[in-house]
Amino acid sequence: QVLLVESGGGLVQPGGSLRLSCAASRRIFSINAMGWYRQAPGKQRELVAVITTGGSTNYTDAVKGRFTISRDNAWGTVYLQMNSLKPEDAAVYYCNADGVRLNYGDRSYHNYWGQGTQVTVSS
Repeated sequence: QVLLVESGGGLVQPGGSLRLSCAASRRIFSINAMGWYRQAPGKQRELVAVITTGGSTNYTDAVKGRFTISRDNAWGTVYLQMNSLKPEDAAVYYCNADGVRLNYGDRSYHNYWGQGTQVTVSS
């Protein structure tokens, strides 16, 4: 079993910045992709950004040019640098690890979610 632990959420004024981090609770053999999702009250969870092992990234249009996703493959850690935050960015942000093989030789792939971290953007 793997836990994904997020940190870095909080309250920030519009135009401000936050950096979210997500770390796995143990060393993992491989992870195909790590991403950040968010869910605002009354809305469905949506993909914010994703990064593959090779470093390819994809962002939802609403955050392009403002958010940057990065990862440390050795430790199963993913980051989300959020700049120029807007009130509409406020949500619970969830970390996701997809295509996870826990140990060398494993044939099963797993998907894991973090518990979520609240981001509030308000003056």
